[in-house]
Amino acid sequence: MRIALVTTYPPGKGSLNEYAYHFVRALRAKPEVSEVVLLADELPAGEVYSDEPATDGVAALRIVPCWRFDGIGNPLGIVQTVRREKPDAVFFNIQFATFGGSKIPATLGLLTPLLLKLSGYRTVVLLHNIMETVDLQSAGYAGNRLVEWLMRAIGAVVTWLVLQADLVALTIPKYVEILRAKYRAENVLLAPHGSFDDEMEEPSFDLPDGPKQIMAFGKFGTYKKVEEMIEAVQLLIQRGSEPLEVVVAGTDSPNAAGYLAGVEEHYAHLDNLRFTGYVAEEDVPRIFQEAAVAVFPYTSTTGSSGVLHQAGDYGKAVVLPKIGDFAEVISEEGYTGEFFTPGDVESLADAIERILANSDYRKEMGMRNFHASRGLPIADVVDWYLIHLEGLPSR
Repeated sequence: MRIALVTTYPPGKGSLNEYAYHFVRALRAKPEVSEVVLLADELPAGEVYSDEPATDGVAALRIVPCWRFDGIGNPLGIVQTVRREKPDAVFFNIQFATFGGSKIPATLGLLTPLLLKLSGYRTVVLLHNIMETVDLQSAGYAGNRLVEWLMRAIGAVVTWLVLQADLVALTIPKYVEILRAKYRAENVLLAPHGSFDDEMEEPSFDLPDGPKQIMAFGKFGTYKKVEEMIEAVQLLIQRGSEPLEVVVAGTDSPNAAGYLAGVEEHYAHLDNLRFTGYVAEEDVPRIFQEAAVAVFPYTSTTGSSGVLHQAGDYGKAVVLPKIGDFAEVISEEGYTGEFFTPGDVESLADAIERILANSDYRKEMGMRNFHASRGLPIADVVDWYLIHLEGLPSR
């Protein structure tokens, strides 16, 4: 089969680009797949994607940029490209803000699966969040309750349209239950998130010399904010803690341009605070391996966390807010962590301190998270998608 996949992809910096990287790697290794045509977002000037030829047991990868973040013409660009490429099926690796931070382009982009189905293509949507569980105000999409109500009404319509795809897969059982109950959707199925590195050996749980790194990884500025983590670490230092360094790894959220620059300016007086900027895929292992603790400074969640699965891959102890989907993922997939109350700096400091105060406990937590991440390799998840794809009628 020739599979088209609509997604962000490295070196692009859009949401879900890392999930796409590992999904594509596993997809190309399947004997049923002869070519993967990546329908990616356009890169900034001076950056280019790299196609990869087929090798023994690995399908070719061809990348065709045909849409851009916040572009209102994205559905037309994607549909035209699919018609030209004529794949056997089209996959979408998306969430509700994949196509734009502004409401109109974000909504228009989500109509694309339906348009392709009407054009005669089998469509499979990997949907990483749903409108019903997103805190729109924290995520930067609604400034007041009236706007939130209006967006949820529109979101219900858009969700119904997304559900017109042949198959919609979600990574959290609660999401499946909500869509089946609210929309009477019979084409919604549960698909595990999967671990990114199928062949990773058990990591070392020892730490490098120097200050212990307290790290947060992601796209920040909406419901992911780092000020509380910075303040919590300074509080630990005041308590007489060993040397600590705060590492903020990642970039601004598309809805919060300039956020990290503002934080960096505000805390310029601190000499134990480091901002890495965008982390290229080849640098991700080092960022996690050097960290003593991975912190999730979130006020809400918008779906299963790829960063949590990465922390497990590298055997990291984690500090999490016990809210939303994190608690569900942890209980169902075997992860463990120290919890804190969002908005409470002292609670966050206490959670970090409980891990740092006991090296054996930190290593035990990291080992448990590593083994939880081994539960289902992403290669097996891809097999699940291909089995269901083969069961869909051809058009």
